[in-house]
Order: sequence, then C-alpha cells, then structure tokens
Amino acid sequence: MRKRAEKQEWLRVAEEFEASGLTQREFAGRRGLRLSTLQSWVYRRRRQVSAEAQPAVRLLPVQVSSVPASDAAPLEVALGSGVRVRVSPGTDVDYVARLVAALGRSAC
Repeated sequence: MRKRAEKQEWLRVAEEFEASGLTQREFAGRRGLRLSTLQSWVYRRRRQVSAEAQPAVRLLPVQVSSVPASDAAPLEVALGSGVRVRVSPGTDVDYVARLVAALGRSAC
C-alpha cells in the first residue's frame, strides 16, 4: 500500500475510534489492531485536528513615532471588540502583548 493511502486509512481508523465511544483497548481488540499502533494514530489525528483549529495569526499595521519619553502620551491599544488598553511609555512589551492576547481571547 502506498504511504499516502496508508496514512489516510489510519487517520480514518482513528476517526472511527473517536466516534465509537469505546476505549482504545476495546476498539483495538475488536478490530484486531495493536493498541500501541492505534494510540499512535489517534495522537497524530488529534494533533492534526488541533493544528487545523488554530486561528490564523493576524498582523495589523502600526505607526511608531519617536517622541521623547518625558513628552510621550500613554500608548493606547484598541481591540476589534472595542476594548481599549492604555499603558505608560516604558511598560514591558511582553506584558502588554500577553494582556492584549488574553483580552482578545475573552472578548465576547
């Protein structure tokens, strides 16, 4: 059997397992499969489905101006949901990125 066809067949078997409601041991026993082989393909399928479900990363244009820190106004980040976050100049960039990401995930 060709590798590609074999992979598709195993992914189909893993999908059938997911829909079966059986434990992996029960499913493998009924099908005459090695448990470790089924476990491996179920893991691969779950990883594939998870990767496909990840939202695409969106990059947005920004404008950066060079203003002396003493004269700089707070930085404002506006999310698509309407939430606005204002931070002082010099705030840790990683912190702001994590905050914006968390707010973006929890926005209704």
